[in-house]
Amino acid sequence: MAHTQGLMALGHGSSTQAGGVAAHPQGPVTDTGASVVHARGRRLAAIAVGSTSVHLTVAAVSGSRLRTLADESALLQLGAALDASGHLPAASLGELIATLRGFVGTARALGAGQVTLVGTEPLRRAGNGHSVSAEVHAATGLPLLRLTHEEEALLSLLAVLGGRPAAAPTLVVDIGGGSSEYVLAAPREAPRAHALRLGAASLTRQVARHDPPTPDELEGLRAEARRHLASAPDLRPARAILVGGTATNLLRVAAPGRALRVVDRRRLRVAMEALLAEPSADLAVRCAIRPERARILPGGAALVEAFLDRYGLRSAAVSIASIREGAILAVAASGASWRERLADLVAGN
Repeated sequence: MAHTQGLMALGHGSSTQAGGVAAHPQGPVTDTGASVVHARGRRLAAIAVGSTSVHLTVAAVSGSRLRTLADESALLQLGAALDASGHLPAASLGELIATLRGFVGTARALGAGQVTLVGTEPLRRAGNGHSVSAEVHAATGLPLLRLTHEEEALLSLLAVLGGRPAAAPTLVVDIGGGSSEYVLAAPREAPRAHALRLGAASLTRQVARHDPPTPDELEGLRAEARRHLASAPDLRPARAILVGGTATNLLRVAAPGRALRVVDRRRLRVAMEALLAEPSADLAVRCAIRPERARILPGGAALVEAFLDRYGLRSAAVSIASIREGAILAVAASGASWRERLADLVAGN
C-alpha cells in the first residue's frame, strides 16, 4: 500500500519539520517546496547502491510533495565483498545485477517514467568500478552514476530541505556503511560539503571483533571515530539532521516501539548500553531491525556521538529522507541534466 514519507522533526525536541512544515497527524509528510518540483503527478524512482544495501524508492511527485509508492532494500554487503581485493567479485556483481533488474521492474510496474541508478562508496572504491557500471548498463539499459562525496551530501541536503534556504546553520549528516557525508547549509551562504572515509560498517569491522562488542571495543570504536573527526573542518551549526539507517535504527534500539524523532545524549547512551548487552541477532528481533544492520550499529553509534562532540551539539533530528528522495527531486526538476544543476537546485534555483 502506498504511504507518505517525509522529514522527521528538527531541533531539540521540536514538533515541526524542516522548513517549518508541521508534522502530519498520521505521520510525517515530505513537503519539498514548489521551488524545486515543477512537474506534477509524475512517478519517478531512484535506486542507491551502498556499501551495506541496495535501496529502491518509487514516488509520485505532485506539486511540493513526494508520495512514496515503494520503499524496498536488499542487503548485499558490497563493502565487505570489496575488502579482500579492492575489486567487486563476480558473485557480488551477479547479485547486484539481479537485484537492480528486480528493482527496475518494480519501478516500471508502478509507472515510474524515469529510474535513476546511483552508486556511492562501493562504486567509488572498487578498482573495477567502471566495468561494474558498464555491466549494469548493459543488463538494465540504465546508467549507474557513481556519485562523488559532494554530490551525495548535496542530494541529502536537497531531500531534507527541498531547496529552501536554511533558517539557521544546519548540518546534515549521512552515516553510511563505508563512508559518511556531511554538509553545512547556512543562510546566504553556499553549502559546504565534506566526507569522512569511515562508515558504520567499516568502523565496526575494523574494531569490534565480538558480538556484542566488549566494553573495551566500544571505547575503541568511540576513540577511532573521534580520531577521524578531529581533522574535520571547523563548522558552527546551530542544529543537525541525521539521515539514513544508522540514526533511525539507533532510535529503535533506544526506545523500541516508540516513534522518536531526535537522537540526544541520553538516548545515545541508552542505545550504546543496549548494544553491549546482547548479541546483534537478539537485538534485531527485539527492536525490529535487520540482523545485518544491528551488527554494524556499534560503529554507527560511535560516529553519531563523534559528530555531536565535534560540533558541540546536544542532539540531532532524524530524517527518513535520503539521497534517493534527493535524486527524485533533482530529476523531477532538471531531468537528465540534474548533476550539472545540483548546486542550483539545492539553492532553490
